[in-house]
Amino acid sequence: MQLNLIKGIVAIALLVLTILLSGELFPKIAPVPLSLLLCSGIVGIGLGDTAFFATINTIGARRALLMGTLAPPIAAIASEIFLQEQLNLSAWYGILLTIAGVAWVVTERTPDLGDRMTTHLGRGIGLGVLTAITNATGTVFSRAAFADTNISPLWAALLRLSAGVLILLIWTSFLGRQNRILLCPEWKSSQVIFGIFFAAFCGTYLGIWLQQTALKFTTAGVASTLLQTSPVFIIPIAMWLGEKITWRAIAGVGMAIAGTGLLFYFK
Repeated sequence: MQLNLIKGIVAIALLVLTILLSGELFPKIAPVPLSLLLCSGIVGIGLGDTAFFATINTIGARRALLMGTLAPPIAAIASEIFLQEQLNLSAWYGILLTIAGVAWVVTERTPDLGDRMTTHLGRGIGLGVLTAITNATGTVFSRAAFADTNISPLWAALLRLSAGVLILLIWTSFLGRQNRILLCPEWKSSQVIFGIFFAAFCGTYLGIWLQQTALKFTTAGVASTLLQTSPVFIIPIAMWLGEKITWRAIAGVGMAIAGTGLLFYFK
């Protein structure tokens, strides 16, 4: 909750600065699409990202990322039911192949937390499923909002993030943890401050902005699947750091790329 709130505040400041520099005026948006974007932020960012960080703390990054691959099929099924966004058979093959490739890469990773993950495995799986459901729900809400309005992805990102941060402020206020979160001793560490600001810039500011751009121009199922390919990009970073990369990891990357190719050409 602490990490999610601080990252959100930093990213909101960056989005506001970007909007001021770009000169984009507040768009005319009907109450229904506006409500959908705000609900998307509350569910996907306020609840979903908090659950994701809790999943990492409980069962480690490897399994948390693996649980995230459940989001694309949930989003695709929900968008078919509620948005009538039909995906043909080739697109479904692409989704499944992408998920399989990402899962194969992620499951090869050595657990970082040892026995503690096994002890809390049930709780971690529950949090991971909650993360997947909330992320998929937020994705579908955003896509539904874009279907009924011409709002730019930049403003959509700001509205979603503002709603997510607002619900976190209310949540922490209700729990009586505002002082603990905003005035914690960890803020004295320059390493922690740098890490949070870097994560806020890359993962929250750029990440949510680009996410909304993807949702504006493609279906919820396709966008959600592409968002789950992030673990495969760890491979070149690991090689640069001197880590040994196995044939399984390379094969998983190939499967994910082939799956995204099916999505692009046969959606």
